[in-house]
Amino acid sequence: MPSTPTIPVEEIAQPVLRWYRSGARDLPWRRAAFHEEFGAWGVLVSEFMLQQTPVTRVIPHLEAWLDRWPTPPVMAAASTADVVQQWANLGYPRRALWLHRAAVEVTARHGGVVPRDVDALLALSGIGDYTARAVAVFAYGDRHPVVDTNTRRVLARAVEGRAQPSPPSRRDLTLMESLLPADDVDAAAFNAGAMELGATVCTARSPRCEICPLAGTCAWLAAGRPDTGDARRRQATYEGSDRQARGAVLRLLRDATPAPMPLETVLPDWPDAQQRDRAIDSLIADGLAEADGEWISLPR
Repeated sequence: MPSTPTIPVEEIAQPVLRWYRSGARDLPWRRAAFHEEFGAWGVLVSEFMLQQTPVTRVIPHLEAWLDRWPTPPVMAAASTADVVQQWANLGYPRRALWLHRAAVEVTARHGGVVPRDVDALLALSGIGDYTARAVAVFAYGDRHPVVDTNTRRVLARAVEGRAQPSPPSRRDLTLMESLLPADDVDAAAFNAGAMELGATVCTARSPRCEICPLAGTCAWLAAGRPDTGDARRRQATYEGSDRQARGAVLRLLRDATPAPMPLETVLPDWPDAQQRDRAIDSLIADGLAEADGEWISLPR
């Protein structure tokens, strides 16, 4: 395994902190009022929704979700069908089931309060390294490295001189840990700032290096922005995919709720009948739909 580059914290963290604090986007989960009202639960819900989904799509769904289920116990009491229905068109609907299960677990294990400890967070359904640390840092102010796709791209370019990051690994956390300021507040802000930088300036396809706070120290820019390849796994095209078929079936079931639908009326004209059947079977297997004889519905 290659060694972690030794970069002075002030060369990376301080420019990012200054840039972030001077002009970060005003997003709901960054506001003091949001934290006062929803606490760590609000952060947890936002992090679930933000996985592979643009911020602009998440904001209205997040507000509606927290208005309906402002605490884990309230959500834990909801039906699975209500949860899937509320998720609407956010995509990757299994996240809704995981979030519901996490709410049940938080209610049963932690008295309805989202835990602070990373290991306790990791033990909840649907929570991995990123989400656990994001909640501990952004809800509770603890000092941990938080690494998402945007952060990894910033680190790959500024520190390692590569155009795109390698596939995710534990080394990402080690590298980010080495760059965190010692102060907890600064560390949390740097975590957020690195993500913000990757999302708005150091973007995958059209980086705006001329306005980047790291332009003076970026290894990739100094090397002339070379094309160093891209080893990331490509996501399959949505059009014509099984994901598209699953989404079409779920839309029908949401529109029909609470009544079940005859199976024979589910996408009868879909161009690939086998793909339609796979979509139905996979939704049932994932717990996102229920079949009863010749009928199908959202889970009760």
